[in-house]
Amino acid sequence: MINIDRNPTREVRIGNAVIGNGHPIAVQSMTATHTQDIDATVQQVNSLADAGADVVRIAVDSHRDATALAEIRQQTTANVSVDLQENYRLAEIVAPHVDKIRYNPGHLYHLEREKAWQEKVEYIADVAGEHNCAIRVGVNCGSVDPDKKEKFGKDDSVSPMLESAIDHCQHLDSLGFHQYCVSLKDSDPRLVIDVNQRFAEQRPDVPLHLGVTEAGMPPDGIIKTRIAFEQLVSKGIGDTIRVSLTVPNDRKPEEIVAGRSILHDIGEGRVRSFVDFGLDTLNIISCPSCSRVENEAFIDLAQRVKEMTSYAEQHAITIAIMGCRVNGPGETDDADLGLWCGPNYVNLKRGSESIGAFPYDEILSKLKDELDVIINNRA
Repeated sequence: MINIDRNPTREVRIGNAVIGNGHPIAVQSMTATHTQDIDATVQQVNSLADAGADVVRIAVDSHRDATALAEIRQQTTANVSVDLQENYRLAEIVAPHVDKIRYNPGHLYHLEREKAWQEKVEYIADVAGEHNCAIRVGVNCGSVDPDKKEKFGKDDSVSPMLESAIDHCQHLDSLGFHQYCVSLKDSDPRLVIDVNQRFAEQRPDVPLHLGVTEAGMPPDGIIKTRIAFEQLVSKGIGDTIRVSLTVPNDRKPEEIVAGRSILHDIGEGRVRSFVDFGLDTLNIISCPSCSRVENEAFIDLAQRVKEMTSYAEQHAITIAIMGCRVNGPGETDDADLGLWCGPNYVNLKRGSESIGAFPYDEILSKLKDELDVIINNRA
């Protein structure tokens, strides 16, 4: 067993799980069922807990979701985290039924735009404190606070994320709320390593939740995540993790198995790290299936994209496949080609430029046409 000196982070309690302050690294996952489908969501929460999940996150995007969450809470003993999505006001409805509240600083501006983000965070912290909930400040590469993005160049995606996280930590501290952790996620393992190392240098006291967002399908998604985790955990950075995989609902426990396997290998010194992930090959990123997915055909589409594009595997082209309207539009901007899936149509993009929306049974041919154009232009 390798002795790793962990960062001296503060202790944060999430239900009966405790992270930070030398406690074992917790492993998390997120439900992929529709939250209002109570039976299916309860089944998935419990299956993830049975697989060893320390915390299970559920997305809440409406009052109906929040109402369903109250019933879900009655049918599980798992430690439950809630993802507030774009409506921070749902915090007061869900807080009595969860152990942790996750909010995204980049999503706070969606509701009540006339209010400062500081006022909204104070509201969330007051609600969380009243109900003994922890908070996760979840900063994501594709939905960074617009004001932060404007301060830095387009080629610098790390600094806006880092500054946003630091500002929110300082504000929570000023409110006297300390039961919080932070996550800084990107689909590129190199950027995940960079931003989390920089954050840990500035705030070694704050527990970090690690993850590579939109890691994709196994085994590629596991490999990308392993690269980031090996580099960070081996340096003592990270108090809780998630492996985000695009898999069908009944396979979501694979995220827990993969996470524990990676942590076990790191602890035993069985690492395969190389820092440079900049290989000149095709890179397909896809978001983890979750309750925001409006058409489960997204999962099958991700697999078909991988198969169809195999002829281009020696070309350094990035294709992003996103499953919903929340992350899809922004988190495909940096890819050469992006697809984000709605209920009936798939939106195709070339970088940040929209090409059009196409039915699921037509999108592959449209994607291939665009892929061939890029390959020919580069040749």
